[in-house]
Formats: sequence, structure tokens, C-alpha cells
Amino acid sequence: MPHSIRRIVTGHDASGKAIVEMDGPAPNQKIREGTGFISTLVWVTDETPARMDLRADRADRTMGVPPPAMGSVLRVVEFPPVTKAAESVSQADILKVMGVSDSATNGQPARHAFMHRTKSLDYVFVMSGEIDMLLDDSEVHMKAGDIMIQQGTNHAWVNRSSGMCRIAFVLIDGIDPLQSQQQ
Repeated sequence: MPHSIRRIVTGHDASGKAIVEMDGPAPNQKIREGTGFISTLVWVTDETPARMDLRADRADRTMGVPPPAMGSVLRVVEFPPVTKAAESVSQADILKVMGVSDSATNGQPARHAFMHRTKSLDYVFVMSGEIDMLLDDSEVHMKAGDIMIQQGTNHAWVNRSSGMCRIAFVLIDGIDPLQSQQQ
């Protein structure tokens, strides 16, 4: 059974006093059938600077992995231990579920079916468990308490442990580093 994520959103009342506007389980939780992946969309902004005067639930939407143009995403993902069945899914199918184009690997052969790349600056916080982050030709083992800053790199997340791994991701729309290097 997935763990709910308590989400607390603050704001201001009509007189400008700080208040709690929302306090409860983050309502946008998706369980990927047959994979064990659980993704909870916690908050989304559609602009920079971010508007903080909106009363609507900014996570009440369907979207893929990348943030909106000029926006940001806060998402928590629970990664189950990898299985042969999960690794046998085609990269095209995985990229479709993620909402990432097939050019996300920049034309390079994928090291792993989960390889993808977003045009975003990602702050990655391992909350519990452990996971391996694969790059094109290397990898990094991460465990609870580790933080990574990912700058638009090709990567995959693979949980080779025996337990779940929970990671919080903040993705901020950015300029594609490969395109900016070519200019």
C-alpha cells in the first residue's frame, strides 16, 4: 500500500495574515500498474517568478515528467526494486509514460530502458532507501539523505536494493545545456 504524502500549502487571507490553505494528503498520486512505481505530483508552477496568489490546487492536473515552460514541478516518486519485467519494457513505452520525447537521449544509444533527459535543473533528495543513478557511462549509488543537482543530463534511476526508495524531485525549466554549448 502506498504511503500518502502530507502536503501543507500556506497563503494569505484577505487581510494579509499568513494562513494554512491546504493540509492533507497530496491528491494527485499515480500508481503505475504492473511496475510498482508510485508518483505523487505535489505542486506545479507555470511561470517564473512564481505566482503565489492563486487559490487553486496547482497539482490538480495530468502531466509527464518535465516541468511546464518557465515553470517548476515538485514530485515524490517511490521506486520499487527493479525486476526483469520492468527492465524488459521498451524505452519508447517508458518515454511515452514519462511525457519525454524520443530525442531525450540526444540520439545516443540508451544504456538502460529508463534512460531519459529533461530540459530542466533538477534538485533530487533521497528521502528513504537507496538507488543507483545511471549516466551515459558511469553511475552513482545514492542513499537516504543524499542530494544531487542534475543539470539536464541523460540518466536513469534503477533500484537494485531489496526495498522501496522514495525520492523528492524539484524540476525547474531550464535552457538545454547541449544546445547552449553549441551556440
